[in-house]
Amino acid sequence: MAATKRFVCIHGHFYQPPRENPWLETVETQDSAAPYHDWNERICAESYATNGAARVVNIKNHIIRIVNNYARISFNFGPTLLSWLKENAPRTYRMILDGERRSRRNFKGHSSAMAQVYNHMIMPLANRRDKITQIRWGLADYQHHYGIMPEGMWLSETAVDMETLELLAQHGIKFTVLAPHQCKRIRSLKNGDSAATDGRGWTATPDATVDTTRPYLIQFDSGVSMALFFYDGPTSRAIAFEGLLNSGESFSARLKAGFRDGPQAQLEHVATDGESYGHHHKHGEMALAYALRLLEQDKTVKLTNYGYFLAQFPPEYECEINENTSWSCSHGVERWRSNCGCNGGKPGWNQAWRKPLRQALDELRDALIPLSEKAGKELFRDVWAARDAYISVVLDRTTETVSNFLIDHQNHPLTAEESVRALELMEMQRHAQLMYTSCGWFFDDISGIETVQIIAYAARALQLAARLFGAEGVALETAFLDRLSQAKSNVAQAGDGAQIYRDKIGKLQLGLEQVVAHYAISSIFSSFSEETELFCYNVRRISYEIFSSGRGRLAIGRAHISSAITGRQGNYSFGVLHFGDQNITAAVKAYDPSESETFDMFVKKAAEHVLRADFPKVIRLLDSHYGHVDYSLTSLFTDEQRRIVQLILNTTLWDIEKSMTTIYEDHASLLHFLSQAGLPKPPALTLAAGFAINAGLRRALEADPIDQAALRSYLALAKADQVALETATLSYIADLRMKRAMIELLMSAGSMEMLDRALTLARVFSELPFELNLWQAQNIWYEILRTSSYALTSLPPEERPLWDKSFKELAICLSIDPEAITLQDPAVVTTGD
Repeated sequence: MAATKRFVCIHGHFYQPPRENPWLETVETQDSAAPYHDWNERICAESYATNGAARVVNIKNHIIRIVNNYARISFNFGPTLLSWLKENAPRTYRMILDGERRSRRNFKGHSSAMAQVYNHMIMPLANRRDKITQIRWGLADYQHHYGIMPEGMWLSETAVDMETLELLAQHGIKFTVLAPHQCKRIRSLKNGDSAATDGRGWTATPDATVDTTRPYLIQFDSGVSMALFFYDGPTSRAIAFEGLLNSGESFSARLKAGFRDGPQAQLEHVATDGESYGHHHKHGEMALAYALRLLEQDKTVKLTNYGYFLAQFPPEYECEINENTSWSCSHGVERWRSNCGCNGGKPGWNQAWRKPLRQALDELRDALIPLSEKAGKELFRDVWAARDAYISVVLDRTTETVSNFLIDHQNHPLTAEESVRALELMEMQRHAQLMYTSCGWFFDDISGIETVQIIAYAARALQLAARLFGAEGVALETAFLDRLSQAKSNVAQAGDGAQIYRDKIGKLQLGLEQVVAHYAISSIFSSFSEETELFCYNVRRISYEIFSSGRGRLAIGRAHISSAITGRQGNYSFGVLHFGDQNITAAVKAYDPSESETFDMFVKKAAEHVLRADFPKVIRLLDSHYGHVDYSLTSLFTDEQRRIVQLILNTTLWDIEKSMTTIYEDHASLLHFLSQAGLPKPPALTLAAGFAINAGLRRALEADPIDQAALRSYLALAKADQVALETATLSYIADLRMKRAMIELLMSAGSMEMLDRALTLARVFSELPFELNLWQAQNIWYEILRTSSYALTSLPPEERPLWDKSFKELAICLSIDPEAITLQDPAVVTTGD
């Protein structure tokens, strides 16, 4: 068999549900993702970033190659995730784009990146209008990031029906990828070639028996067609669930074993969640990189992607599909609308809540349609065409883009207030799309974070509907909650969907006043410039004064605030009284310029009361002027609340640390004796020792330069006194120090002083008795290596030998084999991160 006829393609579906707070457009802290800020950040560190700079190691576990996996696999990134990466992990985002560009060079202009329907909606359960929007938004998103139009598009959960496929084909999509059990039957496209079972040439493919090594054509009544690839199911399951990623050799061998006998061109291809490579399976990206290397070295197979294979070997068979099926539910698409039995296996739990949740969202969507069309007629030529085009604004919220969007779709020149209404109508429809994100139904209970997230999107749509449609919009919430109350949680204290809405979503909902309250309280602890971006709002300070007496402080001011999303704006005044620590009282109300004299008099009286330290009168004055004093530290948005609480706690924690250290130092000799004698140690003394030693290690690591003597001393004490080290915290500090030193070295353009500092640090860290994550430092070392032929501009030629020697030693300290890594093929390397 000709070597060129056997091809391998590995597809990774990289996706996370949108997690942004719908009112702030940012992802807030998720404690379950600790020690990371949120799940996006955690999975990025474990998978998305590592696949952009994957390691190949030798038997000593030293790095001999760093590669960009994205350049050699097929992949798709969920649009909402890719936008998050662009904003929050720009180096990882650039590695993904770099991998995509390299894939086009590797595969004759065919990109390895597939598009995806926008926010992972289950397409067979969507109405036709939403299907079109999902496809058009997915296409626009792909073009925005990669600069080209896609050949393929990934369907959420590979959930499929004929209408969806036909719409894909009508939008120019050439192929998609499905699970083998989703194929119903096939027949040859060659005349007279029919080993048929039904008299018309069709051969049934029950129980996933379709030949997955070839593409299939699917044709539609409208005259369009597209190709379908059905992936190798058993091997894909082995990757995802059966430990195939424990060995790169086994992974490569399993893929090569997937070919059939015969001379025909064959594609052995697998598809799994991309997070299998690094997140679900630790170091899975390394197994992938090693398998790809072995496949590249094997002359009997060639790596490819779907577009390139399809261009070389068009379908010779056509197929029909099993409609309303998916890759992750054996009951079709029931996992996203009923208690079908697909779940995480928690005993005694059920998913009967899925049906009323789906009904609540469908009823809300359907109720919004006529209201949107009625309001849209007053603003747009075609409200649904405007919605399809609104993705341009979602991807680029600059004033120019917003203006161009409104000009293109308005049915008359809009006033400022009409422009706000138009944008709010589009935002309502955007959240009506986001509320259908599939993860809301996937897991075991309605109280889970994924389901709460989609309910929050529905709540934002309801809030905007109430503002846009008045009483008709307000009534929608009552109907929504009535239906949602039928969705019973398995967690007793959670109650039902309506209770979850009130308990968990209610505290998230906010308007301009609540944002001003956040700004006002934060101003006690932070110094804001005259104009400030606060999440998705712009705040302009008009006036601000602080009056103090003892620990008490009163801040009074006025501010103009506007939403960067909808343009809604207003002027507000505020007053904040801080008694120290967590004791904060604040009030906010809309500012009426006609009441300027009243406000000035209020400020004057308040200042007088503060100077006399008469704070009870200050509180009464605040209550009198504002009519209410509703805000406190708990009114802050989650991340800022935690930051300020930490500021408040720092003083207390420092006092505790000093006390604990004093106790330990006063009784250290006794603790040493007890440890050496093998006698029991009092818990209180053990606690003090652990606190003092770990605090000393933190200070030694954070010192600039690092305090090597103190570090070694405290490590010796920890070993002698059998003190448990706070390895997660200490490793994190050391990782950051090493990364910072490597960045300084990179920016120095060849400074021997910076190299000596980085090398000294690396030598010290190699002595630490716990594992470090030197991933970023290793990437930077490799970037310096790649650019060393032209970037070391500050290095005198006579110092180059010394540089090379020290730089190689630095590599060894970072677990890199400097000799092996310089011998690799430059055509397959990555820029690193």
